[in-house]
Amino acid sequence: MNVSLNHQLLHLTGLLQLEQRARQVRGRELAFLMVNETTGVVPYQQAALWLADKSARTRLVLSGVAAPDADSPYRDWMDRLASLLARGDQASAIHVVDTKSLPADIVASWGEWFPAHALWCPLKHPDGHLLGGLILGRGDPWHAGDQQILDLLAGQYGQCLALDGARRQRVFRMPRGSRRQLAIGVVAILLLLVLAMPVRRSVVAPAEVVSISPAPVRAPFDGVVGAIHVAPNALVRAGAKLVSLDRTQLQTQHDVAAKALEIARAEYNVTSQQAMNDLQAKAKLALLAGKVEQRAAELAYAKGLLDRSEVTAPIDGVAVFGNAAEWIGKPVTIGERIMQVASPTQTQLEIEVPVTDAVTFDIGAEVLFFSNVAPDAPVRAVLEYASYGTSPSADGTQAYTFRARFDGEARERLGAKGSAKIYGDKQALGLWLLRRPLAAARQWLAL
Repeated sequence: MNVSLNHQLLHLTGLLQLEQRARQVRGRELAFLMVNETTGVVPYQQAALWLADKSARTRLVLSGVAAPDADSPYRDWMDRLASLLARGDQASAIHVVDTKSLPADIVASWGEWFPAHALWCPLKHPDGHLLGGLILGRGDPWHAGDQQILDLLAGQYGQCLALDGARRQRVFRMPRGSRRQLAIGVVAILLLLVLAMPVRRSVVAPAEVVSISPAPVRAPFDGVVGAIHVAPNALVRAGAKLVSLDRTQLQTQHDVAAKALEIARAEYNVTSQQAMNDLQAKAKLALLAGKVEQRAAELAYAKGLLDRSEVTAPIDGVAVFGNAAEWIGKPVTIGERIMQVASPTQTQLEIEVPVTDAVTFDIGAEVLFFSNVAPDAPVRAVLEYASYGTSPSADGTQAYTFRARFDGEARERLGAKGSAKIYGDKQALGLWLLRRPLAAARQWLAL
């Protein structure tokens, strides 16, 4: 008799302690206590808590795991079982689950997912509506005494769930329409604050490292490129041979002019001997002398063209041009640039800003150059030139040309390409984002 009384006292003490703890916790901690700590009062093997006011991903809490996999087959099976029990005729009363009233697919998987004997414990609001349910499972049958204890405990759990829900609802007691208006107002104020936030104007555009004062190498006359004697980006000395134009036609012209001069001189010599006895021959001497001078001038011109067909470097520097094979056999016109010789140490940054991205920047603005070779190591530069007009860029679009000098001792390889970011003064973020729409609207309205 004393053993039975002590056992009942222990159960009663555990029940009171568990009820006290349930009143002290809330939220996920309360759900965890229901599925894991109830075993201290009534033993079971598995438990699941189903909450009616939660979304499909959060309404099920399982014993033994902190966060069950949302897509696991066990969770899907248990969620279906709890939903069926919550909609059943005995949903509001504690009862042993009768598998005969369940669908065949649920019963077929029962032995795989849950113990043989299950008990449904409804968790109700004090006004009577269902807040959820606690499903307990074990291998032994459920006794009437266990059901009485769990019925008392489920009532306390329901009150705790109701109080927890009331706490959350007290945060926003205003009507739903007012809450929505308040939320819209807060979002609008935050958006205005963000749009009014000052940001530095900036533009990102293609850039290339060019020489400050390059010396162009141009075709001296119309012709065809015969040979390129240097490799791209090779160091050259002043006077070094760079380009040879095709000499075939020039050499022929030179030989014809030399032969014509030889004939003119011979004719002049013969006529000069005849002039001693023939007055008519003497009268021809002046004409033949002029013809000799003409042929000599033609020969000198042809020789000058031959000499100029070998184009040399005007200064010391680096030969900057594209693929040499593309120039061999290419016709060129007088004055056409074939390459340029530039100093490898006197470099600057040339930036082509498209017309659509054009922004006014002051001389001295900060520039960052991100090379294609090392984009993670930007090089600082200072803006020192901005064109007033546009010119065609490499891709055929109109662009403004900006030039910047490298800051301090920073130098980049001549011909290096990449992207440059030019920074301007501060402006409101909203105006900066709307610059293109405003420009398009101004053009459309012809303002």
